[in-house]
Amino acid sequence: MDNRSEVREFLISRRAKITPQQAGLPAHGGRRRVAGLRREEVALLAGVSVEYYARLERGNLSGVSESVLEALARALQLDEAERAHLFDLARTANTGPRTRRPARQQIRPGIQHLLDSMTDAAAYVRNGRLDIVASNRLGRALYAPVFDDPTRPVNLARFRFLNPRARDFYPDWEESAHTTVALLRTEAGRDPYDRALTELVGELATRSEEFRALWAAHNVRLHHTGTKNFHHPVVGDLTLPFEAMPLPADPGLTLTAFSAEPGTPGHDALNLLSSWTATTDRDAPTEPRDRARSSDG
Repeated sequence: MDNRSEVREFLISRRAKITPQQAGLPAHGGRRRVAGLRREEVALLAGVSVEYYARLERGNLSGVSESVLEALARALQLDEAERAHLFDLARTANTGPRTRRPARQQIRPGIQHLLDSMTDAAAYVRNGRLDIVASNRLGRALYAPVFDDPTRPVNLARFRFLNPRARDFYPDWEESAHTTVALLRTEAGRDPYDRALTELVGELATRSEEFRALWAAHNVRLHHTGTKNFHHPVVGDLTLPFEAMPLPADPGLTLTAFSAEPGTPGHDALNLLSSWTATTDRDAPTEPRDRARSSDG
């Protein structure tokens, strides 16, 4: 992924989202020829010259200071995820392709043991490309349609955009699609030289018009907590809160767990799902674990 193009498109897209009124600038009469702020208005708000900001928006973040990045983030009213993305893009511009992150680690036995001990929660571990690299029994049951997809590694983005079952499994498909692309765009800023990520984005962009349109928006986000809706083929509709926690000892990996308070419909549905998967395990005791492990990498 070309860093200059990423910087240029990101800054232009953020500038287009802010009106002069939102930025606290006086409204001038007449028709504006650009959506959102003009370059000179961003430069004014950031306290830099118009020429310097134009250089930044051409995609050149080489040598830019942290104070300028902070001023730019304030001027463009970037949220936490957008600010982090801007700093990631600047780091790439100033280190180049020779600075690479370590290869993704295999799942440590301790992580798998932790997952397996979470008997009341559906849990999995994913990497930044949204590959599911490990899960517990209830997690495999909850995401059964995703694991049923024969393509490996098991990937949440590929399932969401390329598998026809996804629109039934995710009742809020459009919202989840926006989140998925924003997470991939965030990861691309953190690790732009991940060949597997580049190949995944290329595949999705080639095969999905919806993905292409969302990718072009350059939206990014963090996704640490919330509620997700499912329509499960066995237990029906579920609404489950989740927590997503990065694993500090395993950079790039995130543990996501779904649970529900006792007495709620979500808790009853998880219990039903647990009973169903226990029956499935008796019929095919090695299948779920073998399939989950085949997704590692």
